[in-house]
Amino acid sequence: MRKVFVANRGEIALRVVRACRELGIDSVVGWSDADRDSAAVRQATAALRLGPAPSRQSYLDGSLVVAAARATGCDAVHPGYGFLSEDADFARAVEAAGLIFVGPRPEHIDAMGDKIAAKRLAAANGVPLVPGGTIDDGLPPEALAAGLPYPVLLKAAAGGGGRGMRIVQAAAEFPAALASARLEAREAFGDSTVYWERLILRARHIEVQVLGDTHGTQVHLFERDCSLQRRHQKLVEESPSPVLEPAQRRELCEAALALVRGMRYRGAGTIEFLLDADRGTVHFIEMNTRIQVEHPVTEMVTGVDLVREQLRIAAGLPMSAHMTSASSLGHAIECRINAEDPACDFMPSPGRITRWRLPGGPGVRVDTHAHEGAVVPPYYDSMIAKLIVWDRDRESARLRMLRALSEFEIDGIATTIPLHLELLATPEFAGNRYHTRWIGERLAARREQTSEETAG
Repeated sequence: MRKVFVANRGEIALRVVRACRELGIDSVVGWSDADRDSAAVRQATAALRLGPAPSRQSYLDGSLVVAAARATGCDAVHPGYGFLSEDADFARAVEAAGLIFVGPRPEHIDAMGDKIAAKRLAAANGVPLVPGGTIDDGLPPEALAAGLPYPVLLKAAAGGGGRGMRIVQAAAEFPAALASARLEAREAFGDSTVYWERLILRARHIEVQVLGDTHGTQVHLFERDCSLQRRHQKLVEESPSPVLEPAQRRELCEAALALVRGMRYRGAGTIEFLLDADRGTVHFIEMNTRIQVEHPVTEMVTGVDLVREQLRIAAGLPMSAHMTSASSLGHAIECRINAEDPACDFMPSPGRITRWRLPGGPGVRVDTHAHEGAVVPPYYDSMIAKLIVWDRDRESARLRMLRALSEFEIDGIATTIPLHLELLATPEFAGNRYHTRWIGERLAARREQTSEETAG
């Protein structure tokens, strides 16, 4: 592997460029008009315009990306996360063009991209599932609603990122929720297939990082806890999970490893589970066949460079020797810093950054493509930085994160830094007393209180 085409933008594009440089590999970044002057474009070996800012005319045009990779003499394509990273047809097109796809085999993307098929494969490998089932498109909604163990969660079979998901509390709500979920799933993924799962009211979202190479080695790199979410979007991640007992951790990691070994998986992936806090049971929900936004917390506690391992594996090399004996040390926390205004229902806040001062000190890492004077465009995901800290234990890491957040100065746009400062200072976070719906419930209670005070 001599030259990699980076088919993404923002901090992950810059992250791949840096990993390539450390391995002595040239990189070419494809950019849209909104990213002409981005950090990834400046630091890559070369760069090529893909098209205008709308994603479907640049980053989401697979044929355009493949043509650009070939035109610039690349022998590999790294899709980052989002965009085309879990598009099996794109992976096939890359390989059909004689290029290396830095990711899993297309058939593995297919298998895990259909959440119903993924659950069947997980069950076949002995991985515990959330109770649920398919929805027969041939039956009327009223018939489908009968007999379900409410509350239930409707989920898009081809879904991700919280789209195509609806909570249904009773049979009377089912028809409207199903129609809404199907519509959103079709618009987002081109597939309206929906299935149901029993809703776990007090759940912790825990995922296991896995890697596999072409030499028959599959490993796990322990777990991340991603339970602080708003509308199924992760806000804060940490490793290790503070809620797992040692036996549960072993069960979770061994289940993830059984699945990737059964698949003979290649590349980086994440096996996602829900821990039912009331029952103490662990259930598989899905697998993401790509690098995750939150991968730095795993890197901080294991010392493993996951993007570098992706590149090694894609080049046909065995993963680094230390991978089979990797251990987890200390505690890491990541906060996603988004250009959104929490005070205005998280309205996106594009615009020019007029002040940008990064935090520093021991155990502090910032993954970002932003800088003072940069313009945050309105076309893409609102994340502008990931703030990651490490310390010897969770409480020390929490205090370090609060200190780092207080040092992070951004003007010109609204950000989620005030929300993170609030959340990490709560007794619930400090005492590990929260679940995936906790932030939503907290914000809803605040809106209700504000409404009552206004009415009064």
